[in-house]
Amino acid sequence: MAFEGLSSRLQDITKKLKGEARITESNMKEMLREVKLALLEADVNYKIVKDFIATVQEKSLGQDVMRSLKPGEQVVKIVRDELTELLGGTDSKITISPNPPTVIMLVGLQGAGKTTLAGKLSNYLRKKGKKPLLVACDIYRPAAIKQLQVVGGQLNIPVYSEENTKNAVEIAKRGVDTAISKLCDVVIIDTAGRLQIDEELMQELTDIKRSVKPHEILLVVDAMTGQEAVNVAQSFNEKVGIDGIVLTKLDGDTRGGAALSVKKITGKPIKFAGVGEKLSELEEFHPDRMATRILGMGDILSIVEKAEEALDIQEAEKLEKQLQKNKFDLDDYLTQLKQIKKMGSFSSILKMLPGADRLKDVKVDDKELVKIEAIITSMTAKERKNPDILNASRRKRIAKGSGTQVHDINKFIESFKLTQQMMTKMKTKGGMRKLMKGLKLDQMDEFKNMM
Repeated sequence: MAFEGLSSRLQDITKKLKGEARITESNMKEMLREVKLALLEADVNYKIVKDFIATVQEKSLGQDVMRSLKPGEQVVKIVRDELTELLGGTDSKITISPNPPTVIMLVGLQGAGKTTLAGKLSNYLRKKGKKPLLVACDIYRPAAIKQLQVVGGQLNIPVYSEENTKNAVEIAKRGVDTAISKLCDVVIIDTAGRLQIDEELMQELTDIKRSVKPHEILLVVDAMTGQEAVNVAQSFNEKVGIDGIVLTKLDGDTRGGAALSVKKITGKPIKFAGVGEKLSELEEFHPDRMATRILGMGDILSIVEKAEEALDIQEAEKLEKQLQKNKFDLDDYLTQLKQIKKMGSFSSILKMLPGADRLKDVKVDDKELVKIEAIITSMTAKERKNPDILNASRRKRIAKGSGTQVHDINKFIESFKLTQQMMTKMKTKGGMRKLMKGLKLDQMDEFKNMM
């Protein structure tokens, strides 16, 4: 996961700081040296590291300590605030035109993940009530058009393409015209990339830009390329002009220095982050939340938003009625399991919890959820309603049907019965909905103010 190394180092430093009753120039110098090394090892640009350290030192030694914070805690707060500023300071939303269609152009080097990102972004915008059209303008890479068509097919989102045309500018223009005729209010143009920046690539992108006048040009950057990502961002911004950055493969780079450098170098905000291979795994980029996550303070707001997005009110009300009747069976359990899966992987959610560094040795296998689902769906309706009837022969049949072992069935049923006891205690009106939402909006605001 991105920032893993940096996060671990900074959390060790901040723990020491929090215990300090008094901050002196000597221990401040030692602490800043550790922060500097941590940032450099994370592949953050040297000049940015130098400026960051100077700012933290100036604010830490020149500022009165807040009455509510110990000196060490005050320094941690300054580090967090400066880290937030480095990542962009404030959230930056994607531009949506008041006069549809909104045209979004994706640019970047080959292999950065533009085509997959096109699908993820269209899926994200559709959830926001938009009707997107994907346009295949990568006419050079073998099977690029087919890849976009497959992605569009998986999401049931239309794709405009021309198999035999070798003019990307004309394809883009006709793609926008098609969107207008089909009443699509968002056009996402997947452009061609190269293995390296060249004049031919830049000229084609400039010509497409001039032709379709995109409302948003997003640079797709592979976070795993480190400092090269910064150089790429600089070149595209200078030669084409970009409005924002999307970091892909942020789940695969343990350093994450690109994210800490790219905003400062280009002056353009990071708007999204790709955090997994699934077409649903695209997150809005929040500088403040990312900073607190790096420092081990967690990202409760993102967990709450994921829960609210996954929440099915009708299912929650149905379960509530079941609980009122002292009933919570395996059909209810399966429904809740599917709601949880909508939030993403357990491992990704775990990383958002405060103090997640203390849980790094905890092994979370998301395949267990698949196994449990297979076990439940291998049961008859009668067995799901009343697991007490599961004798040895039934359990053997279920194990065979789900591709598991009998001891897996036994272990799951024991776990389910404990869950059943806990759930039947939740009889307060609206209890289930409150649990699934996690926190009310006013509690979210309160939490945000505390951070």
